[in-house]
Amino acid sequence: MGPSAGGAGLDRTHRVDFGRPTRVVRGLGGRASLRLDLRTLAVCGVLLLVALAVGVVALTTGDYPLTVPQVLQALVGAADGPVHMVVVEWRLPRALMALVLGAALGASGAIFQSLTRNPLGSPDVIGFNTGAYTGALVVIMLLGGGYVGVAAGALVGGIITAGVVYLLAYRRGVQGFRLIIVGIAVSAMLASVNQWLIIKADLETAMAAAVWGAGSLNGMTWAQAVPAAVLAALIALPLVWLAPRMGLLELGDDAAAALGLRSERVRLALVIVGVALTALVTAAAGPIAFVALAAPQLARRLTGAAGVRILPAAVMGAVLLAASDLVAQRAFAPTQLPVGVVTVSVGGAYLVWLLVREARK
Repeated sequence: MGPSAGGAGLDRTHRVDFGRPTRVVRGLGGRASLRLDLRTLAVCGVLLLVALAVGVVALTTGDYPLTVPQVLQALVGAADGPVHMVVVEWRLPRALMALVLGAALGASGAIFQSLTRNPLGSPDVIGFNTGAYTGALVVIMLLGGGYVGVAAGALVGGIITAGVVYLLAYRRGVQGFRLIIVGIAVSAMLASVNQWLIIKADLETAMAAAVWGAGSLNGMTWAQAVPAAVLAALIALPLVWLAPRMGLLELGDDAAAALGLRSERVRLALVIVGVALTALVTAAAGPIAFVALAAPQLARRLTGAAGVRILPAAVMGAVLLAASDLVAQRAFAPTQLPVGVVTVSVGGAYLVWLLVREARK
């Protein structure tokens, strides 16, 4: 059926062409609906399988090599004692954290690139990684460290840095370019503070802080992995409500306001969630650079979407960090590199390409 006689509206059977293969899922008696982009779902599914495959490969490698069937048996509890110990107790926490923390970085990068409308709008470029590192260093230097204390210091440092950057960039609202410039300036200042703290510390503490500051998943245990995974899930939960509104913000504040969206409140909520995800990663493994920068843009190119989206960016982040950690483990075996060294090497090349591409535009 077509439009009603008075132009009052469209019939429920009217189909809207979004220009991409989509499906609309309705619930609550037709009062709620969800539009699913089939290409995005397919890309997320493939990336998830790739991430799981990389994780399984990581579980097979090491000083005690295993086969894929042995790993799968260990995961379902059917392996003998030594294999179960190697897979479940030693290797699985690290593989799981690579996936969880990579997803957190990807989601955080998508949030800030959407808010700034700039592919350089990443938490490691804006300086939130550096602020979290400063908070952790203060705890290590003054209070002697400890996993819980360092994690709390990183969270507090990241949140304080975000607050300072947000306030300095606020001029009747927050514009993306101003946020990036202010963030880069604050990051440079905090990097100097971090260097000063390490220089003033005793040799043993300085070396421990420097190793942790490279970003590493070495020695990850269940005692660290379980709290980090639970916190990541809790922090990401508000994104179920915020993600659709993030898309509305990309239309501009005037258009968002016309649709009934309180732009600054939603923007502030997104900043808090994005900073919390970044600080959680820094607290768990140290500052890991460039995953948050690259994952949203790579996912955007695979999905062909008009803007960055949180779910594809999160899955791509899991793939990137899991693959980088596998390289960190095996590139110079038996010596294991911090995963941050690998992400910086790969991400640096990506950043050069991105800058050249943006300059040509």
